[in-house]
Amino acid sequence: MELIEKLNKVVDRHDELRDILSTRTDLDGNQYASLSKELAELADIVVAVQEIRSVLSELDDLASMIADADTEADVKKMAEEESRALTERLPQLERDMQMRLLPKDEADEKNAILEVRAGTGGDEAALFAADLFRMYQRFAERHGWTQELISMNETGIGGYREAVMSIRGRNVFQRLKFESGVHRVQRVPDTESQGRVHTSAATVAVLPEAEDVDVNIDDKDLRIDTYRAQGAGGQHVNKTESAVRITHIPTNIVVQCQDGKSQHKNKAAAMKMLRAKLYDAERRRTDSERAENRKSQVGSGDRSERIRTYNFPQGRVTDHRIDLTLYKLDRFMDGDIDEVVDALIADDEASRLTKIEL
Repeated sequence: MELIEKLNKVVDRHDELRDILSTRTDLDGNQYASLSKELAELADIVVAVQEIRSVLSELDDLASMIADADTEADVKKMAEEESRALTERLPQLERDMQMRLLPKDEADEKNAILEVRAGTGGDEAALFAADLFRMYQRFAERHGWTQELISMNETGIGGYREAVMSIRGRNVFQRLKFESGVHRVQRVPDTESQGRVHTSAATVAVLPEAEDVDVNIDDKDLRIDTYRAQGAGGQHVNKTESAVRITHIPTNIVVQCQDGKSQHKNKAAAMKMLRAKLYDAERRRTDSERAENRKSQVGSGDRSERIRTYNFPQGRVTDHRIDLTLYKLDRFMDGDIDEVVDALIADDEASRLTKIEL
């Protein structure tokens, strides 16, 4: 069977790695860690291969028993029933194997930095951005994740020009990464006297939070500016230069933070955002497929670029990438978005499965 022949190579590599790690004494720390990681990744696949091998071997034995003229009728009947059950089970085992062979996104287990920005639509877009930000806060609460506000720029009427937070917990990036893009809203603004439905947009960017070991940042590559914070935040914003803007000169990536009263804390928060952006840029550079699919993290914010539409008059939310529409907008805006998240993850897995050659 072609599947087993190709998977035998996986088993052979697993055995080779195990022998290397147990006999070679000339490996340095990095080599040992790299080979150990590869061995661990292959371990689950080897278990699945052995399970498929066992089923195929059992099917061969049952086929021989069924074909043997000396086999008693009752025994042959039981063998046929067992053979049918194993044959029906085999496709699922093969699919499970394919799932294990899917390349893992190393960032899936990382924490995330989530940014929401108002797009086209003026004040209504800013109000929608605030609604989206609260939706993700509630989603994080439902999963028991920890949130830390990094930056917020309010409009003064309850809207957000932009808001950024760090979210920490189990598989945060895996469950949030498909939220990146343009989100469109259709609803009647509170200021609309004629009851007309307006369309506006907000952009969402989800970046894996990088650790110090993930990104090497040279101090000489940074330009750090301080300035007085703007907007709400207390009298201190007019007296101290607590806001921080950091420019990474080689990439021209700019981050800023003015939410905290302490310049030190704002600088730390800005550096966290910078590490995430640099790490994400490197991920996109080295993953051509991700770069092609993503192209731009959030697009331009124009109404025509959207991954999801929130239609308040009809109480529905539609994800255009998977053509999924749910009529539970109130619950969705309250953070109950797992149904769409699960569907997006499943769609991504199905798409990648079609590209695996077995």
